[in-house]
Amino acid sequence: MFGKRPDGKTVGSSVDPITRLTPYIMTERSDAMVNSTQYIDNEAMIEYIRKKRDEGIRITQMELIIAAFVRVVSQMPQFNRFIVGKKLYARKELTVSFVMLKERSASHIVETTIKVFFDPCDTVFDVSRRINKLVEENSKLEDSNNTDKLVNILLGIPGLLPVTVGFLKLLDRCGCLPKKIIDLSPFHSSMFITNMASIKMEHVHHHIYNFGSTSFFFAIGTRETRVRLARDGKLEAKWHIPIGTVSDERIAPGGTMALGLSMFKSLLKDPKKLEQPPEKVVYDRELEYHVPKPE
Repeated sequence: MFGKRPDGKTVGSSVDPITRLTPYIMTERSDAMVNSTQYIDNEAMIEYIRKKRDEGIRITQMELIIAAFVRVVSQMPQFNRFIVGKKLYARKELTVSFVMLKERSASHIVETTIKVFFDPCDTVFDVSRRINKLVEENSKLEDSNNTDKLVNILLGIPGLLPVTVGFLKLLDRCGCLPKKIIDLSPFHSSMFITNMASIKMEHVHHHIYNFGSTSFFFAIGTRETRVRLARDGKLEAKWHIPIGTVSDERIAPGGTMALGLSMFKSLLKDPKKLEQPPEKVVYDRELEYHVPKPE
């Protein structure tokens, strides 16, 4: 309460005046959404994935994208900030939420949402292990994770859902939402990502939620050919993956966001950089946090 939260610490006077002012002008996350499309060099990623496969290591494009985001946060902690109740917070953890498919047919899809906790020192291999472990634990149709169980309880009691959701929103604004609920909530994460390409859809610009604390939503679309003029004056066609990114502009200046997204694209152009942990991690407000190494 009054600026104290289990998942974050307020960022004070060190922030520039305009950034401190914007939450009072744009009071909701939906007011402050900035949409952009990041076109990622797909050929570099495919070449890297094939090389790892030949070495007996399975890495997916989505794992590479998440690993690049984790690395950006390790160097630019402003990407792991959020705003609740007009206050800017530095997040005390690094998490990514996404929807995974349990079953798919021509007319039927069964899915669930999972939330993965990462360490800022994670390599692409660590990211892959963490994701695969949770996916395996939630892949069976009969399996229900704790998030699913909580929602089923709320839906199972007539009239309880609107009252409970309203109460949870109030607790969240006051900073009194219990950490156990925050850990289960996919809406309280550093980034939410969806892989539209897995169901053969183009990328979208998905809204970020007013409830919770997620400041980024990434939507991966089916790959497409982009033509550009090469230095020798000839037209060059290359495969790219479009990622629709939606961000909360209130968490950092525009220049900082641009630098972070540029780093993100650069890492995916040379994924080998993600094989080693960062030489140094920059922590926001000296909030150092760690997650045990994946098995």
